[in-house]
Amino acid sequence: MPFQLFILLSLLCALLPLHHGAPGPDGSAPDPAHYSFSLTLIDALDTLLILGNVSEFQRVVEVLQDNVDFDIDVNASVFETNIRVVGGLLSAHLLSKKAGVEVEAGWPCSGPLLRMAEEAARKLLPAFQTPTGMPYGTVNLLHGVNLGETPVTCTAGIGTFIVEFATLSSLTGDPVFEDVARVALMRLWESRSDIGLVGNHIDVLTGKWVAQDAGIGAGVDSYFEYLVKGAILLQDKKLMAMFLEYNKAIRNYTRFDDWYLWVQMYKGTVSMPVFQSLEAYWPGLQSLIGDIDNAMRTFLNYYTVWKQFGGLPEFYNIPQGYTVEKREGYPLRPELIESAMYLYRATGDPTLLELGRDAVESIEKISKVECGFATIKDLRDHKLDNRMESFFLAETVKYLYLLFDPTNFIHNNGSTFDTVITPYGECILGAGGYIFNTEAHPIDPAALHCCRRLKEEQWEVEDLMREFYSLKRNRSRFRKKTVSSGPWEPPAGPGTLFSPENYDQVREKKPAKQKIPLLSCPSQPFTSKLALLGQVFLDSS
Repeated sequence: MPFQLFILLSLLCALLPLHHGAPGPDGSAPDPAHYSFSLTLIDALDTLLILGNVSEFQRVVEVLQDNVDFDIDVNASVFETNIRVVGGLLSAHLLSKKAGVEVEAGWPCSGPLLRMAEEAARKLLPAFQTPTGMPYGTVNLLHGVNLGETPVTCTAGIGTFIVEFATLSSLTGDPVFEDVARVALMRLWESRSDIGLVGNHIDVLTGKWVAQDAGIGAGVDSYFEYLVKGAILLQDKKLMAMFLEYNKAIRNYTRFDDWYLWVQMYKGTVSMPVFQSLEAYWPGLQSLIGDIDNAMRTFLNYYTVWKQFGGLPEFYNIPQGYTVEKREGYPLRPELIESAMYLYRATGDPTLLELGRDAVESIEKISKVECGFATIKDLRDHKLDNRMESFFLAETVKYLYLLFDPTNFIHNNGSTFDTVITPYGECILGAGGYIFNTEAHPIDPAALHCCRRLKEEQWEVEDLMREFYSLKRNRSRFRKKTVSSGPWEPPAGPGTLFSPENYDQVREKKPAKQKIPLLSCPSQPFTSKLALLGQVFLDSS
């Protein structure tokens, strides 16, 4: 079976550069000029490196630099653009040197992929200009928020920015990104009910809840995820304290026999006794806070559903033990595999590898088609849909590979790292402890310390770019200046969210710089471990 996994992932790696954009009128490969967002290329770029296909990573980086343009008249999801495009570009930027890409002087504080990520993120900033600071769900990349745009946004669409935006602020020196992400998080926190729960959709103009179902699944999920991951990435105790308070309320009101149901956010009464496939991220999140026992019990519940159908249906009626009408599909989502990877790293329990085996066998048997892997329209009869989601390449494939590759550079153990010289001094990169955004794009937390500008001491970056390699660490030759913020400024004025008295409160004091641990790189290729791991599935113990 592990050999099958290797073939599957190698095939995906070979297919990846062939399937993006729209085909030409004669059915030929798409013209690079028509890539537009090039969403799949961006979303799957770091997957190429993690699977070891360095040459394709390098080629795709060149394609993106030559062809991606965000000045287009397109209405885009603020949430999806952030997690897939901004997150994918940031991750690829930070992994470029490891992939053998020739980086420019001053990297990781500069670079073409970083500039693309910043450009994409700036296109999203108009969505945050609301009375509450919570963003609209959709923005036009050319014109900003359309007149008449609905102000109703899901909770996850408001609270899923701190990982990417804080990283972007740290790398570029522009605090506006982290600031707007923190405001949105705080407004959600202030909007929770008296029993400590948040609903599913809220009006970003008035702050009134429109959908009052509370749970851990669709529409809410990555809000909780980003409180934990933001806390780890930024060493922010306040974000973790917020999540732990939510966790108490979730356990008190939504948890029943290691399942999590949907309840009314003000009363705690059950509104939907269903399990959603998107909820399968929760055991992985629990493992990040050290709650392994509860995580394993919930994971095993979800695994029984997988074994029943060969995949997770979008909705599963818990009392009836069967799928919900019109929610029988499985678009090859990654969440249960994601949790398996996290829990296996924490426990080494071979049951988690069995899930990986089942996932590979199911995907190959049910969804494999000539040109890729298709969404399963109905798990009851395994009918297929004519589509393959980009998250299959960005997340599902990546988490499967990392589950079976314990010495991948992502799993560094602290023995090696890279030292780099930046415009702001020497720093450590590639030291492990990667934080995955909700689209499985790994962010190197050490990078956030590479480009920090002190208010009292600002190095002139332009001089450094010209003289970097000759000057090295001779900081004394650099002039000091104040770094200006980006072209977008929060609206100011009495009584507004970004008025001076409120703006200072929003800007959190940065935590003291943490000592960076020593971490490691892989020593063996994945293929050398196939036979070893294969024994796991022959051992009934």
